Amino acid sequence: MCNRFSKNLGLGEGSALPVGVPIPWPSATPPTGWLKCNGAAFTAAQYPRLAQAYPSLKLPDLRGEFIRGWDDGRGADSGRELLSAQSHALQQHTHTVVVPLRTTDSDRGSNDSLYSVDNTQTVTTSGASGNTATETRPRNVAFNYIVRAA
Repeated sequence: MCNRFSKNLGLGEGSALPVGVPIPWPSATPPTGWLKCNGAAFTAAQYPRLAQAYPSLKLPDLRGEFIRGWDDGRGADSGRELLSAQSHALQQHTHTVVVPLRTTDSDRGSNDSLYSVDNTQTVTTSGASGNTATETRPRNVAFNYIVRAA
């Protein structure tokens, strides 16, 4: 079924897609002539044309990764080399919290430690609301990246 599907899409022998181009694939099994982008090593004897695209003789490991366009001098992501990996990051930003304080001892009420001038109030925020996770990420759909090997 997978090979029939790829033939119908024009991904078989004689494909217009060059060897080495990663594409998203909607199946766990790549079609014949394609390999998963899972960091696997290969030999130039096995795949000479693929070795031209990946001279390190190792496929990129795109499992769980986003592909980002190469900066190529634009200045949006300068200093990167082609096929280089980049760790996660969150842009620097600041949060400001204003806590009112009183300077008198009268009418402190039940929250006297908050309003006393000799106390420091620490405000802590948490990610208990909203769409929180253990990473920063955009909305996404999972695909299997594959590469034409021959």
